[in-house]
Amino acid sequence: MIVIVNGKELELENSATAESLIKQLNYQDQRIALEVNEAIIPKSQHGEFVLNKGDICEIIKAVGGG
Repeated sequence: MIVIVNGKELELENSATAESLIKQLNYQDQRIALEVNEAIIPKSQHGEFVLNKGDICEIIKAVGGG
């Protein structure tokens, strides 16, 4: 299935979870925020949150500094 991630189409397996998306993009060890269809998905729900065809995802990476 195709989802949109940060404005670009991405092919995922059917019934992919938010966690599998994050792993596919190599963000699993980084501090990120995930939004799907304008709703923030808490990290505690990434493993059970199933993505659907056409979902619009935004991944924002936290950057430290001062």
